[in-house]
Amino acid sequence: MTLRFAGYAALFDKVDRGGDVIRRGAFARALEGGRSVPLLWQHRPERPIGRIESLSEDARGLRVIGRLTPDAGHAAEAAALLRDGAVGGLSFGYRVRAKEPHPRGRTLTDLDLVEVSLVTFPMQPGARVHAVHEEDTNV
Repeated sequence: MTLRFAGYAALFDKVDRGGDVIRRGAFARALEGGRSVPLLWQHRPERPIGRIESLSEDARGLRVIGRLTPDAGHAAEAAALLRDGAVGGLSFGYRVRAKEPHPRGRTLTDLDLVEVSLVTFPMQPGARVHAVHEEDTNV
């Protein structure tokens, strides 16, 4: 069985736990050309757990569709915790290319996307997995 999921790794115009706000369009340049972005477990580069099938900006934020690789070391753990609802946060690693100050932190207007992670505690509390789907790969 392969586990696929969909959710948002970033929400636009919402203050995160660090005081940052991401503006719509901040990922536009990073998404051009369809560059591959790794899917990690808890932001750990030594723990890849699958692949990102689709990344896009919509009115709400950075929409992510991913697939866990059944034979990846920590993918089974991630899948079990996703199924159980014990883990459901999404987060992303990035480099800031352009920002503006705001009273509680920064407004991020241009970001390089480095990775997407399934996490226990996302920086943006609303950045969550919203759908989980299992596919039988033996068919």
